[in-house]
Amino acid sequence: MVSWTRFEQEAPDLAAAVQRRLTATLHSILGTLRADGAPRLTGLEVHFDDGELWLAMMPDSRKADDLRRDPRFSLHSAPDVSMVDGDAKVGGRAIVVDDGPTWQRFVDGLDQSLPESGMALFRADLTDASLARVADDWMIIDVWHPGQAPRQVRRQ
Repeated sequence: MVSWTRFEQEAPDLAAAVQRRLTATLHSILGTLRADGAPRLTGLEVHFDDGELWLAMMPDSRKADDLRRDPRFSLHSAPDVSMVDGDAKVGGRAIVVDDGPTWQRFVDGLDQSLPESGMALFRADLTDASLARVADDWMIIDVWHPGQAPRQVRRQ
């Protein structure tokens, strides 16, 4: 399992920039796979705590059903047309959190109370992360994969 902490250890500057973008607005965009294999895009509030990236949602939501069936996901920062601070993406697998103490610790750290329906909670197992930004006439993309040094791609 590749935690957010490992990303921070292997690529601290990139991890900080990606986290800033993912938390710059209330919602990020979560991509999941529907039962028929088609993509589903939905809004999601992301949480960072205990060295992990957490994905929390309504327990009976379609995105929760998608992740239980196929844990692959893509998380994208909310669009910023200027791309001044970049465009962040994180890919991975969502691991269901079903142990009581971890779930409760997460809930206790929330700023708001849970809805009566409860919550589905997933821990992100990271497979990649990137930050794309524009500088002058260049598109600069910083990319990280676990166990590899971050690399930069420049396109004009």
